[in-house]
Amino acid sequence: MMEADHVIVGAGSAGCALAFRLVEAGRSVLVVEAGGTDAGPFIQMPGALSYPMNMARYDWGYRSEQEPALGGRRLAVPRGRVLGGSSSINGMVYVRGHAQDFDTWAAMGATGWGSADVGPYFRRMEAVQDGQNPAWRGTDGPLTVTKGRMRNPLFRAFVEAGRQAGYPVTDDYNGADQEGMCALEATIRGGRRWSAASAYLRPAITRGARVVQGLTTRVVFEGGRATGVEVATPAGLQVIRARAGVVLAASSLNTPKLLMLSGIGPGAHLAEHGIPVMADRPGVGANLQDHLEVYVQFAARLPITLYRYWNLIGKAYVGARWLLTRTGPGASNQFEAGGFVRSGPGVDYPDIQFHFLPIAVRYDGRGVAAGHGFQAHVGPMRSPSRGWVRLASADPAAPPRVFVNAMGHPQDWVDFRAAIRATRAIFAQPAMAAHVAAELQPGPGVQSDAEIDAFVRDHAESAYHPCGTARMGRADDPMAVVDPETRVIGVDGLRVADSSIFPQVTNGNINAPSIMVGEKAADHILGRTLPRDSRVCAHVHKPASH
Repeated sequence: MMEADHVIVGAGSAGCALAFRLVEAGRSVLVVEAGGTDAGPFIQMPGALSYPMNMARYDWGYRSEQEPALGGRRLAVPRGRVLGGSSSINGMVYVRGHAQDFDTWAAMGATGWGSADVGPYFRRMEAVQDGQNPAWRGTDGPLTVTKGRMRNPLFRAFVEAGRQAGYPVTDDYNGADQEGMCALEATIRGGRRWSAASAYLRPAITRGARVVQGLTTRVVFEGGRATGVEVATPAGLQVIRARAGVVLAASSLNTPKLLMLSGIGPGAHLAEHGIPVMADRPGVGANLQDHLEVYVQFAARLPITLYRYWNLIGKAYVGARWLLTRTGPGASNQFEAGGFVRSGPGVDYPDIQFHFLPIAVRYDGRGVAAGHGFQAHVGPMRSPSRGWVRLASADPAAPPRVFVNAMGHPQDWVDFRAAIRATRAIFAQPAMAAHVAAELQPGPGVQSDAEIDAFVRDHAESAYHPCGTARMGRADDPMAVVDPETRVIGVDGLRVADSSIFPQVTNGNINAPSIMVGEKAADHILGRTLPRDSRVCAHVHKPASH
């Protein structure tokens, strides 16, 4: 029988960080991962990011329930099924989040998770490569972070157009102030994806951590304490024992599923599937949050976009250059410019995010515009809508049911109208207008609230930032699933450490705060904590003229 001090379910963003910090402290660690190797150019080449999230080899392939507010469409909700988890299939954009995000977490009952508490963990994990202020940023952590070079003139034009539209420009949105147009940072090192598997798991393995490939079917309990996990492996069902405890880090979709399969969740829902109740926690699977986005696309006047590579010869050139030299378009995720802005003067901190891309194409690589073009991915940051994750059956191999509840609140529509109009205002400025031949999407005929709403209904997609389905809170909060020490409430020996525990979605892409959760959860397990530091992750709002 295999055993270790700590068994971690999921070799994703948080699980890899957690494994490294525990084994670094001298603990024995065993990580269970359902997916396989992350080797191969589709994952390692940043420019190929649209491929792995659409490959069954690397992605769980989940889709949402029919979303009523989107006309019954079902959304893609990819999650990594591979070493590195979603950090191996994501867009690699690195965003800590805004200080107010974490101060809100603390106010919601996640005591010890305010901005001054989490800031030191961001610093510990980072190895920022581009001369950012070391008073704010980490320089010698495992996770390499590089800033977009913005060699294509369209990137700088987009940032300048935002400035012309009245928005500030920030040199470091992960430092003192998030608000503004900016060069985006990415988890890329030496021209290749620097996933959590590269940054944390491989170093952990060299220190003695073990990885077992298999599907975890349930947590094993003895007398109310988690003592291991049951895993379906090629050799059959095996129980892996945990001497000190089990940590679920299986994603915001699979962690609640696994909790429910193990008898922790809404009692009535578990009873429907014949699962004995260990702990009646109605918050398991509730509180699902995500970011939605649309692509505002334009035809380009000049042939300087990535469309010149969108052919067999061009793709062969990009791939060969990357394989031989780790340089060229393949060495970038191409999300090199963006911005975090406020939709109006009464908003306390940024509520709209932009990602600029120098080609007009869907995130999944399909639907490229017929010619040179570019686009901004745009969406609101703090939707009031909440969805859920539930069991489809008691079969561990069955996908979970996922209901995003996309655009489920009236405020969502107000926020998206503002986001699309703000995007158009940026592209109308001289710096970008010089490059715009025509608006492709939504199109010049889409102007009224009703027309914009119809466009959003037909085209909004998930930005792939699901979180919150096992949220952290006070131990006496009936909807909380874990306490501020990441311990599952109602049982012993079991913790959760991934984006499931976010009380509220953070501003921007969630890979960085997910890794931070793994870093901080390790210290909770080890009974230590880094000193609070209010300088880090402060992002103090500076009133702007806009």
